Amino acid sequence: MATIERLRRRADFLAAADGRRFHTERMTAQGRIREPGELRDGVPATGLHLGFTITKRVGHATERNRIRRRLREAVDAVAEDAPVIAADIVLIARRPALSAPFETLKDDLRRALSAVTRPRGPKPERPQGRAPGARGGQPTPTRRDEPRPGARPAATEADAARLPSSQTHACDGSSDGQ
Repeated sequence: MATIERLRRRADFLAAADGRRFHTERMTAQGRIREPGELRDGVPATGLHLGFTITKRVGHATERNRIRRRLREAVDAVAEDAPVIAADIVLIARRPALSAPFETLKDDLRRALSAVTRPRGPKPERPQGRAPGARGGQPTPTRRDEPRPGARPAATEADAARLPSSQTHACDGSSDGQ
């Protein structure tokens, strides 16, 4: 059975946020695989470390605490299925976790743990030379360069002389009282 410890330091939560993500309706999991030999409080960090984030948007304190207790219980229930890997994972709970069936929470958690702790595969090889989609020395056109269909042409200096002064309304030409 794998032991799952808690994440406690802000730096660990922020580091996990830069890793892989897995989303469900009830939670989002963020995680990263730790580097070999990484220290935590002066000793090598081993095993899975898990942290919870439940924001005030989810509900009042009693609801947030209930979600936290449900997630902790789900973590305990799936601990024996958890991957044995050195990783930091943060679970960000959403409101549907409050009323979701417990089996659904456990299934979500199993899928999240395996998805977030999956080692990254090798990067696909790109052909040498230009980046994909790059043109040979031509700038990439932007939407700003293309006129919109049905748009009026830009005003010239001659058009500026005919425009109403700032003392009149654009709608009916009456004075605005200034």
